[in-house]
Amino acid sequence: MDYAFTISLDMPYEDAVLRVKEAFKAQGFGTLTEIDVKATLKEKIGAEMEEYVILGTCNPVLAHTALDVEREIGLLLPCNVVVRAADDGRTLVQALNPQVMVTVPERDELRSVAEDAGTRIQTALHSLTSQPF
Repeated sequence: MDYAFTISLDMPYEDAVLRVKEAFKAQGFGTLTEIDVKATLKEKIGAEMEEYVILGTCNPVLAHTALDVEREIGLLLPCNVVVRAADDGRTLVQALNPQVMVTVPERDELRSVAEDAGTRIQTALHSLTSQPF
């Protein structure tokens, strides 16, 4: 099992970040946090890297359902979406495959939540590649 869903977009990084937020919002995920990894690493340790942001997205209904099954599942919720600049001028978007929530703790009760989340995440990602740029 791949632990990430990945797409490549032919658009500037800044535009991709905005589009990703909109696409996930349309699927019921709010963006709660935004970590600018490039800026943070530059500030803290002087490291240089490509544009890279981690968006903390959450679908409250799905999160609540999963947490009711297992409180520790918060460690594995598919809440992070990475948007990063690729070397070829494109932008990569990556989201955690929610099946990780089922396979790591081996809890079949989480399967329906993971499937719902996976469908929503894949729909959001697909909407980014099917929209005219």
